[in-house]
Amino acid sequence: MSLLEVITKASSSIPTLLDEETDYPIVLNPEPILLKLKPESDPPQAQNPVQKVTGWEISQTDHELIELGQKFCKKVRRNLKNTNSLGKAEFLDMVTSHLENIANKVGVSIAFEKAAEGYICKLAEKLGALMGRDVKGLILEGCISLEVWDVLESLIVNGAVEHASASNLVHKLIEKRRSELVVLCVKHLLDLQAYDLMCILKYFLMMPSDGYKSLVSVREDWENQASLAIEKASGKGVGGKEKSSVKEAAVLIMLGHDGFSVSELCLHYLLASPNLDEVIFAACVSKLNGDELKALIQYLGKWLRKYERFPQVVPCPKGSSALGLEVCDWIPSLENVAKYLGVVVDEHFSSLVLHSEFCELRSLEEVVTSLAVEARLCGALANLAERLRIERQGMDSTLSCIYTTL
Repeated sequence: MSLLEVITKASSSIPTLLDEETDYPIVLNPEPILLKLKPESDPPQAQNPVQKVTGWEISQTDHELIELGQKFCKKVRRNLKNTNSLGKAEFLDMVTSHLENIANKVGVSIAFEKAAEGYICKLAEKLGALMGRDVKGLILEGCISLEVWDVLESLIVNGAVEHASASNLVHKLIEKRRSELVVLCVKHLLDLQAYDLMCILKYFLMMPSDGYKSLVSVREDWENQASLAIEKASGKGVGGKEKSSVKEAAVLIMLGHDGFSVSELCLHYLLASPNLDEVIFAACVSKLNGDELKALIQYLGKWLRKYERFPQVVPCPKGSSALGLEVCDWIPSLENVAKYLGVVVDEHFSSLVLHSEFCELRSLEEVVTSLAVEARLCGALANLAERLRIERQGMDSTLSCIYTTL
């Protein structure tokens, strides 16, 4: 009998409660639980490698955290039923009090003053991981209903958005036209579904006029990163490999910034997101209307022309990790741009061929041809370089053997 069969057989005799997960809405501390577990039979039966254990009991701290969360949820649910009677200040006081209680229970010291600006955001950053999923969901709901955007931003950035809340959060932010927070969702939520990504794509392609109001921070972020790259590239104390990396990052950021509207900057994050692949992108593109499709082709065309003009530009992974230029991670590569343009053509071939308004795609034919010729040349040179490298390694090995023999 295989180990899997032994485990399956042993676990089949244990009753499972359907709502067992809801009894533990927080991430439990496993160490004190595992240390108390003991074999059910003493001595263990040698013929059965899988033994039942007894002594399962969560720690007192975890138990108290669960109780805190249940009391908080009961209070907030009652107040959220009528947001007209719940003020923003009262809601923030409840959230602050709950986070401070968590800190007291787990023994976390709060090293910043309560009167300091952004106090609740700092609490959420430090203690968000200790909140139960129901608590997180209610705080998200309260932040959206009462428009507490700074706290909501802190929760998104610090990974306090549960999978069950992600889809509703995205759609509520689109309804509220909080474009900068939609961008943060793309950057920080790693489990967005295809329908969510489709809604985000359509929103960025044809953004409503009132959606631009909140995008000032996105444009400023790119401008600050571009200024930082230029400052680092012109720095006197930078040299050698670091100087080369800085210049590569500066050119890459220039490509991603210049000539793109602020809504197209938002598209950068979507196309570079780990949530997106060819299959999901195909599903998203298939739902686009004519205007959205035209805007997407124009956007991808900008990228192709930029890469044709600057063929030396490649992804710069060191830009973010070593140089602090975070936007380098959110610039679509030539490979992704070409791949996604191919998906667009595959999904809408008949429309693109029959309708004259899609002349943008025809104008890209020369660009694509030029890039293809260059890719073939680079491929041939890469193959030649690899062959020479292998021959050099073989020659070095032969000479080493000769010297050893002598």
